[in-house]
Amino acid sequence: MSRGSGSLAERLRWARERAFVGRLEELAAFRDALSGAPDAPAVLYVHGPGGVGKSTLLRRFADESRDAGRPVVEVNGRLIDPSPAGFRAEAEAVGAAPDTVLLIDAFEHCQGLEGWLRDHFLPGLPGRTLTVLAGREAPSSAWRADLAWSEALAVVPLADLAPADAARLLELRDVAPLVREQVLAFAGGHPLALSLAAGVAAHGEDKDWEPTPDVLTALLSQMVGEVPTPDHRLALEMAAHAMTTTEGLLRAVLGPDRGAELFTWLRRLPVADWGRQGVFLHDLVSDAVDADLRWRDPQGYEEMHRRVGHHLLEQARTASPAEAMVAIREISYLKRYGPMGEYFQMRREGDYHEDVLRPGDYDAVRRLITEAEGPESAAVVDFWLERQPEAFWMYRESATGEPVAFMTWLRLSEPRPDELAADPVMAQAWEHTLRTSPLRPGEHLLLARFLIHPPAYYEISPVLHLMQLRICADYIRSGSLAWSFIISPFPQNWEALMEHLGHERATALPWPNGHTYTLFACDWRVTPLSIWFDRTQPGALTETPARPAADAPAAPLTRAAFDTAVRDALRDWHRPDVLAAGPLRTTRMVTGQPGFAAEHSGEMLRELLSDAVDALRADPRDAKLHRVLATTFFHRVPSHMVAAERLSLPYSTYRRHLQRGCERVCDILWQRETAGLPIPSPHP
Repeated sequence: MSRGSGSLAERLRWARERAFVGRLEELAAFRDALSGAPDAPAVLYVHGPGGVGKSTLLRRFADESRDAGRPVVEVNGRLIDPSPAGFRAEAEAVGAAPDTVLLIDAFEHCQGLEGWLRDHFLPGLPGRTLTVLAGREAPSSAWRADLAWSEALAVVPLADLAPADAARLLELRDVAPLVREQVLAFAGGHPLALSLAAGVAAHGEDKDWEPTPDVLTALLSQMVGEVPTPDHRLALEMAAHAMTTTEGLLRAVLGPDRGAELFTWLRRLPVADWGRQGVFLHDLVSDAVDADLRWRDPQGYEEMHRRVGHHLLEQARTASPAEAMVAIREISYLKRYGPMGEYFQMRREGDYHEDVLRPGDYDAVRRLITEAEGPESAAVVDFWLERQPEAFWMYRESATGEPVAFMTWLRLSEPRPDELAADPVMAQAWEHTLRTSPLRPGEHLLLARFLIHPPAYYEISPVLHLMQLRICADYIRSGSLAWSFIISPFPQNWEALMEHLGHERATALPWPNGHTYTLFACDWRVTPLSIWFDRTQPGALTETPARPAADAPAAPLTRAAFDTAVRDALRDWHRPDVLAAGPLRTTRMVTGQPGFAAEHSGEMLRELLSDAVDALRADPRDAKLHRVLATTFFHRVPSHMVAAERLSLPYSTYRRHLQRGCERVCDILWQRETAGLPIPSPHP
């Protein structure tokens, strides 16, 4: 085929074939499976790190499948609702032909569906269906433990390109021979790094070319700097920030005349991909572009953030229920950076999914509430199961369908004596409403009465994230909403999020199980949806404490206030200006240092915090705490979830180490503050 002949699809196919290098073993394995021989595998599981070329390989598989006359169904795990129902909806065409090739990309975004796919979905496909899964994680051991799957599955680990293939890729990208060795020395065989470096170094003749220390960000910044117009730059930044970018989003932000042009430009970028829902950038690329804009133009970043969010809010408000939940998920995705990031960024999804209450779930609900809160709460749950069963949302394990959690999301329009007597928490919500601002005719309140997942009781978790999505959906879509209430037995852990969502502490009720349950409340009549959204969605992506008046006397900090200030200072370690305005600047440990000068208090605090964290290395028992603190606060990770992933720790373990590490640093610095003792050396 010549480059100028045929349809656009054929020309694109030609360009893909020309740019494809290496992967001969992987192609051979796929062709064997495609042949349909009796001993050929039914499932190929491709896995490898981000940027290693999994999506490129799957596009080649798609081309070869079509050449062989096989129908192709493509599913992107990043873009689906990570539930069995969401996956079935996206892959519904698989059963239309018995020899379909099903290609599942970005499987790490719905990795929790792995068990369900293995045990339920894949065995039900027609016999000649060939499935390819591609993701960052290797398959679980359960595939190998099942003898049947050990014969039907072929695992294909994807590594960097061989040196000869990497050199060939640079040649195809027109990188000058004098520069190739330097690019190869920087990027090795990593396809994405090679492509990015090639985009910067192509046509150059500087044999001493080398990247800057912050390699990926620097390269991407150069790429952003070369875009044709400011509108193109903004379109790229929107694509980096949003979960997906559509023509509609581009029109809403950039005007009706530019949407189609900019959408086409984004699709052609070598670091972009697309699916039915729109265009998206590779994760590594989007992280780097987004971080660069936040650093370079904070005001422009917040304005872009606000405009993208308002478009999604309108979609969530007006779309069908199913499409609205997609928009709610995308709104939540926008919050992954900034102060609230740890509450919203779920790196692994699909293990659980939301469902309605079914007749067979009642016993499970009673078992879950008894395990989590005891018989007194179980009696309240029984009351609401009879009175308002539609208020219950179930959360099921995707692999088995078993209920593991539930939420009771009550909708109430008037206080009823029997309800007030049966549920003291609900009675407190009504008491607060009537005392503060009663409902008007036609209005209602919403009460998140139970959010029960016993293994992670009121902790940040994928299940609680699903509950948050449901709650936010009703905030946005409920007409005549007057009040909303959210309950928590651990208010100190959730106060920041509640404030972000416009909710304030309203009531507290001791319970027989030893917990005191706090209700956070929001009056939506004084916080209309548009104002709430502007307050919570674009929000302050960083929080800078107000600088006190220069003549205000500094009162000594209590231990509790000191500990809070230390935790805040750790979060702001990269911002000496913020540290210099914080409450620790007037403490003895700062002002008592030799050569103290107020203008250098921020840098002095940085050194004190660094020394305290490093001191944990002196005790082998605390070495793990040092790693967690250094990664979280000193290495610029965007969220706690990312830090846990980088440290290869379960999130619950990471949170324990982080809590303990912060306590140890507070102890060390408090000792320095009260006794004037030096921070112990990390080197014995």
